[in-house]
Amino acid sequence: MSDIQLHYEAFGEESAPPMVILHGFLASSRNWRQIAKRLSQRFRVYVPDQRNHGASPHFERMDYPLMASDLATFMDRLNLESATLLGHSMGGKTAMWFALNYPERVSRLLVADIAPVAYQHNFDRIIEALDRLPLASLSNRKQADDFLSEAIPDIGFRQFLLQNLILRDGQYAWRINLDYCQQSADYIVGFPSVEGMAGFVGEVLFITGENSAYFRPEAVPALFPNAAVATIANAGHWLHAEQPEHFVKVVEDFVMDQFK
Repeated sequence: MSDIQLHYEAFGEESAPPMVILHGFLASSRNWRQIAKRLSQRFRVYVPDQRNHGASPHFERMDYPLMASDLATFMDRLNLESATLLGHSMGGKTAMWFALNYPERVSRLLVADIAPVAYQHNFDRIIEALDRLPLASLSNRKQADDFLSEAIPDIGFRQFLLQNLILRDGQYAWRINLDYCQQSADYIVGFPSVEGMAGFVGEVLFITGENSAYFRPEAVPALFPNAAVATIANAGHWLHAEQPEHFVKVVEDFVMDQFK
């Protein structure tokens, strides 16, 4: 069991059913504040920063068995015997691995736009661009945005990444450890071997964006035999940011069904 103490934010009444939201790679709890606040009308929502992200501690190794262990420690710390898990991208893989290894601790599982398979994705170019940013000479965030615009032309993705840029003692710094993230990128795009593992028989909902190619339905049935799929129209991989109202309704409808 991990002994890490993850930083987290919490929303909603303590007596409400617990939900834990797990963010994606190079994101943090702050990316999920608006969704968490909406869901907190019905749930007690916890949004931790996973290791090497946000305000949580940095460690050289970052993979799904470790992050699932981090989550178990986090739930123990908050006296959560079980909770609904909602994970996006990397967070979805953490949630899936947790459900496969700690099934009794998962009330329901929601996986946003990812599948339990390895993907082809080169994060090196992105992380190297962030690493080249001349932090010492920056006087404002627009300079950082301009500097990164050639290597990362998508302004939305650029702004997402720049949420990791903070002012510390009067100078800009990265809140994430770029070296550790780069070293762990192969683990993040991959997924641990599931050979010989029993599937998770609880209720699972895979939520995918209509315009995204991340979800792989063929990878689901063997590991999650009771899984359903919901597709959000006019949304890509960042479906929760692109269609927040639709996303929240899909989550609420699936989770609240168990209380009928």
